[in-house]
Amino acid sequence: MSASPNRLVAVELDEESIGRGSPDIEHERAVAIYDLLEENHFALNGHDSGPYQLRLSIQEKRLVFDIRDEAGGPVVTHILSLTPFRRIVKDYFLVCESYYQMIRTASPSRIEAVDMGRRGIHNEGSRILTERLEGKIDVDFDTARRLFTLICVLHWKG
Repeated sequence: MSASPNRLVAVELDEESIGRGSPDIEHERAVAIYDLLEENHFALNGHDSGPYQLRLSIQEKRLVFDIRDEAGGPVVTHILSLTPFRRIVKDYFLVCESYYQMIRTASPSRIEAVDMGRRGIHNEGSRILTERLEGKIDVDFDTARRLFTLICVLHWKG
């Protein structure tokens, strides 16, 4: 794990914002948080008080990044419109649903084709997130990918 102050050391999803998903969704959530905490770049513009804790939630149809210092003291809250994410999250869920059904029965070549589509949509969602955070939070591509996964989990209502 990096010793850089520009990183997350804790990530929490607001339990009121999420529903319990399928075992596949719960697995994605756990893996995304684990991977995010193992390696990430998360730098707040105008702050150098990291490392940080992050609590993600959806409140009044907005994505809320509640950022705290390592001890839990408030640093800043960024609120983003969910509108730019709606289509990409919907597309991602549709492809994921197909993917999870296929991994049980389809040929490896079909699974690979759907997985490539799934990764492409995921990359697009990560790019949108990076753009929306510009000027507020600097993240690398892998951090954006893992955060996008968590945003999708917040949208999942079972």
